[in-house]
Formats: sequence, structure tokens, C-alpha cells
Amino acid sequence: MARSALLNVMVQAALKAGRSLSRDFGEVQNLQVSLKGPSDYVSQADRKAEEIILGELSRARPTYGVLAEESGEEKGTDGQHRWIVDPLDGTTNFLHGIPLFAVSIALERQGEIVAGVVYNPAMDELFTAERGNGAFVNDRRMRVAGRRTLTDCVIGTGVPHLGRGQHGKYLIELRHVMGEVAGIRRMGAAALDLAYVAAGRLDGFWEESLSPWDLAAGILMIREAGGFVSDRDGGGRMFEKQNIVAGNERIHKELMSVLKRPAN
Repeated sequence: MARSALLNVMVQAALKAGRSLSRDFGEVQNLQVSLKGPSDYVSQADRKAEEIILGELSRARPTYGVLAEESGEEKGTDGQHRWIVDPLDGTTNFLHGIPLFAVSIALERQGEIVAGVVYNPAMDELFTAERGNGAFVNDRRMRVAGRRTLTDCVIGTGVPHLGRGQHGKYLIELRHVMGEVAGIRRMGAAALDLAYVAAGRLDGFWEESLSPWDLAAGILMIREAGGFVSDRDGGGRMFEKQNIVAGNERIHKELMSVLKRPAN
């Protein structure tokens, strides 16, 4: 597959940060006897990965703005472009030695996502997409799954935890969805979940309380893989509303319908 110069910059940044995370992941597994130690170490790993990514991106395009999980937002003199970066999506997995975590980098141009990279260094899987040029995993083209009914589908989700989300509301939604589908999966890394939808591994996905850096790259991947994404109201304000529903055209519509069912 041919990549643009900008996507190559993003890929190299993700791979370099991924190598750093891989080294730290091995060390975290040796720190599990300590309660404080692993958490502190993961925070350091997170910040180090972000520094690597921002260093690579700024060298290539010093005028672009940045929205990053750890360092926040920095306006660029360019005014048209913004990098959206999550150096370690799936921090809790990383902390517990679970190899489902990822680097996520997206490029926004005039409010539209035009390129995205999600890299899982533990499995050496690189997901990429550019607007109008398709989506790929390790250079193989991705397409969303073609299943037509929820009863055949495996659906991904994010489960709210301590201090996050409306637990009661989510349990109602979960009850409605689990009664309609072949299976539900909670991976613990939204960027990977969305990449898995693009790759056809998950038929659909929904989650609340997400940030732009969780969503940006995956939104483009799903669209470029032939899928549909929206906020919970069917619009395109995923960043503002901090939620998402995804799938192929039919499954997206069916999942939206199930999620809107009343509590009783």
C-alpha cells in the first residue's frame, strides 16, 4: 500500500513510541508485587511515549497544533491542522500485564479527520487509514464485517468503572443488547475496539465517556473500511458528546435502535 508522507510520519512516531512501551510493558510485569510501583511506572511510560510521539510529529510539522491526553492542547500557528494523540490507550490493561493496549495518532484538517494510526506493540499490529485511500492492518486492506442481523454479531463495548459513567443506565443498555447478540466483548482500549470494528473482528461497538484521542483514528478507520459511526443521537458530534456507536450500515442502525429502548 502507498502511504502519504504525513501518514509515514505518523506511522514512524507510533512505531517508535510502541518500542518504548514494549520495553516498559516487560518491566511493569515485574512490578506487580508493588501497589504503588506499577501505577507510577505506567504514568512514566505514558509520558515518555507521548514525548516520543510529539517529538517526531513536531519535527515533521512544527506549525501543527496538538491535542494530547497527557499534555493537553497546544494551538499551532498553522491553524488548519491538529494532531490528536493518545500515547497509551488501555492503561489499565498495560498496568495488569494484559497485552491489549495501543498508541493512537490522528490528523485533523479543518475539523475533519484525514489520517489515523493505531498500533498495538504487544501484538505488532499496525492499523492505518487515510481519507479516500482505505484502511489497512499490517498492509492488508480492512473491511467491516458483513453480518446483517444482531443475532449473529459480536459487539464490543466499554464498561463504566469506579468514578466513571452512569452505571445503572449502562446496565439497562447491556441487558437490552445482550439479549439480541451472539456475544459481547470488553477489550479495555477504545482505540483498539474501533480498529477491530474496521477489521471486521467486532461487528459493532458502543461506549460513553470517551475523549477525542480515544476516538479520532478509529472513526476514520471504520469509515474507510465501509462502516458507519455516529454519536448516540445519530449525528456526527462524537467528540462533543463523548460517545459513539459503530458498525456496518445495518448493524449500526439496529444497535442504535436497541440502545434507545426504554428501561422497561
